[in-house]
Amino acid sequence: MAGYNVATLAKLIEQFERMPGIGHKTAQRLAFYVLNLSKQQAEEFSATILSAHEKIKQCTCCCNLAEDELCPICKNMGRDQSVICVVEDPRDVFAFERTHEFEGTYHVLHGVISPMNGVGPEDITIKELLARMADGTVQEVIMATNPTVEGEATAMYISRLLKPMGITVSRLAYGVPVGADLEYADEVTLTKALEGRRTL
Repeated sequence: MAGYNVATLAKLIEQFERMPGIGHKTAQRLAFYVLNLSKQQAEEFSATILSAHEKIKQCTCCCNLAEDELCPICKNMGRDQSVICVVEDPRDVFAFERTHEFEGTYHVLHGVISPMNGVGPEDITIKELLARMADGTVQEVIMATNPTVEGEATAMYISRLLKPMGITVSRLAYGVPVGADLEYADEVTLTKALEGRRTL
């Protein structure tokens, strides 16, 4: 913004640039969009952000996003409680739910084991996953971490913890391209990956 630098506007653009996948030009467009909102619309927008921060927390069972103690999926007794699909991120749950094919439950790790980034097993929700095995309901755990080096390592680590418990551990088939993120996969690809999962 050479020759045109309104400090408050520049700061607003900078905030949008901090968002994943938002470059400078998109950040500018978003900033000008916000500036063109009426005062009431701007207040509603900011109130919605604050409300989301205050109300959305982790489900006490699966660690997915929830407004209550349990998320809607964990509350739904029609879901198959014997199968858990383990994903890295809440966005992956949304991706699977779009397929309308998976009838089990989920567990959100909130990351993967990545020694290079200083993330160990204790930094993600592995102990919460293991706690769900206690009552003997769970028969199968589907490892649906992304097909990256860290995702594979995390899947293998969890598999080694679960196998002695007599639980079947399977891995998504590679209908999901290696190096891709699940949130960008289409419904057909995810459905085929679920159907073709294999035992680890």
